[in-house]
Amino acid sequence: MNKRVILGMSGGVDSCVACHLLLKENYDVIGVTMNLVPKGKLYDEEKGCCSLSSVMDAKIVAEAMGVKHYTMSFREEFDKKIIENFVREYSLGYTPNPCVACNKYIKFNSFVDKIKPLKADYIATGHYAKVEFDRTYNRYVLKRAKDLKKDQTYFLYNTSQNVLSKTLFPLSDFIKDEVRQIAKNENILTYSKKDSEEICFVQNKDHGSFIKMRNPELVKEGFFVDENGKTLGKHNGIVYYTVGQRKGLGIALGKRVFVSKIDAKNNTVTLSDEDLLYKEKIKIREEHFIPFDKLENNMIVNVKIRHGQTEYKGELFYERDELFVEFEKKVRAPNKGQSAVFYLDDLVIGGGIIDEVY
Repeated sequence: MNKRVILGMSGGVDSCVACHLLLKENYDVIGVTMNLVPKGKLYDEEKGCCSLSSVMDAKIVAEAMGVKHYTMSFREEFDKKIIENFVREYSLGYTPNPCVACNKYIKFNSFVDKIKPLKADYIATGHYAKVEFDRTYNRYVLKRAKDLKKDQTYFLYNTSQNVLSKTLFPLSDFIKDEVRQIAKNENILTYSKKDSEEICFVQNKDHGSFIKMRNPELVKEGFFVDENGKTLGKHNGIVYYTVGQRKGLGIALGKRVFVSKIDAKNNTVTLSDEDLLYKEKIKIREEHFIPFDKLENNMIVNVKIRHGQTEYKGELFYERDELFVEFEKKVRAPNKGQSAVFYLDDLVIGGGIIDEVY
């Protein structure tokens, strides 16, 4: 009897080609599309990876491939776990990454729970990542995909052993151009569909306006200050700003200035020259490791402090039970609230949320 796989189908080219590849491997595939974004005028249901048109694309592709397809609602969990956290973090002066949280809480953990009645052997997604069982660690490990430009392991460092043991990533050994070519050759209607790179619940890439409309009580005018605390002018609310930002500040000082600090307690945003953005050390909260449960000894790793290909060499170590990274060279604008993810070559060691910068 063929092994059953529940495939998360967003309706994009990647998950559709993943479906094709799984069928070629003789898996019994069932496609599931997640409804994530809550309903209401605050949200645009045609944005992001879970739009109404994407649901229809997934249904059409599944039907063409002879695959059962279901739509499941995760709107309540998404609102509570992702959107509420996003708003709260910005109100505290952090810069959260909702895609990291969504993969942890929704696209894997909640997904695995909700599909239990379908009695699957595996789950699968169209992520660019690789999972293997490593005999050295005696655990399942997460590794970079072949396509380093599209690699999505940064968003997946929180994946548990339970989930990794049941997960297939059919695109792990393909580059994006090959995936699109497969889709074109197989007449998959999404072959030329653009990738979704926006935050699915924020319209016009304006997270500040979104937060003001959703939780106006959290947005209060305050003051821009310089590094010595001198008042420079008024700001619209700390939720509009992120460390490293230069454009859209709404203040002219006769020289280039950057947001270098956000102080939620005093409701101030510090503006300074670019050199104050460079930091040598970060503290990590909510750390999660994959090849082991806890770091036993200091470790030299490559670190991503935001999604992208740039990495920085640094040393991981505990100090009074708190995890730190000290970089070999100072790095520009590590943002509190973003995830720092640790690598040894292609192996994902783990990651956590940046809590303090020094």
